[in-house]
Amino acid sequence: MSYMKSVLAGCTAIALTAGATFAQDAEVKVIGVSIPAATHGWAGGMNFHAQQTVNRLEEVYPNLDFVLATASDAGKQVNDIEDMVATRNISALVVLPFESAPLTPPVQAVAESGAWVTVVDRGLSIEGIEDLYVAGDNPGFGRVSGDYMVDQMPDGGKIVVLRGIPTTIDNERVEGFQAAIEGSGIEIIDMEHGNWNRDDSFNVMQDFLSKHPQIDAVWASDDDMAVGVLGAIDAAGRDDIQFVLGGAGMKEMVKRVMDGDKMIPADVTYPPSMIATAIEMTAVGMTSNAPVSGTFTIGSVLITAENAAQFYYPDSPF
Repeated sequence: MSYMKSVLAGCTAIALTAGATFAQDAEVKVIGVSIPAATHGWAGGMNFHAQQTVNRLEEVYPNLDFVLATASDAGKQVNDIEDMVATRNISALVVLPFESAPLTPPVQAVAESGAWVTVVDRGLSIEGIEDLYVAGDNPGFGRVSGDYMVDQMPDGGKIVVLRGIPTTIDNERVEGFQAAIEGSGIEIIDMEHGNWNRDDSFNVMQDFLSKHPQIDAVWASDDDMAVGVLGAIDAAGRDDIQFVLGGAGMKEMVKRVMDGDKMIPADVTYPPSMIATAIEMTAVGMTSNAPVSGTFTIGSVLITAENAAQFYYPDSPF
């Protein structure tokens, strides 16, 4: 059994015991869950897992209430959190920030009120605000991606990079990637934010293609962005680009890896189900003495044709 599975199994066992005893306590505690709306595939998968987890835990814990809010921009998310505090008197907040900087002050205010704070995926601009941080290994995500690029391009080459939304995790990914390719002969000739969005990435890649007559490969750093990149390449009829590397484990991309697609020869995992881990660990922290504070990191794995079947979930929303 993997470390992650063993931890979650322990959380489930604690949850069942705590749920049975917690019902005897008349106090109802409210856990707020604030996440971005399903603006792209990964977020859609994350929304699915969040709702499923809330539904399940409300049955396990009769004296826990959950309020789940989704936001299409940072301003809406700030308002959602302030509303949770003012109208629901939340005892804990699980938040995946839309952007790091604008969400830091309201989340800090929640923490200063005495409520438990769990931050997921995209860290805040100030360290140490949260009680629990659950995320993928973002430096590792960048490192695994960079190592793969170096392995595929032993003689070096010219690449372009698409970044995500400006956040701490995007910085960590890019820094990890740049460190991995340092000294390899791979040159980043252009880099822009595609905002983890297919349409934005299509436009960014169109701009790259018009500016650069030779591009050997693309680090899209996300599967939704890779879809936009591929669309732009097809529309331009360019055949100089050897491959595109995305990330996050979207089922369509994993299938292409399984099928030996030369343009998508690999992928890097970053599971949207980490939101479920965060909500469940927070519930355990609210209902037991189990130690759940600190950092819980989910490692990134390189998906290739040899192991892709292990990461292909055709019924998944992502």
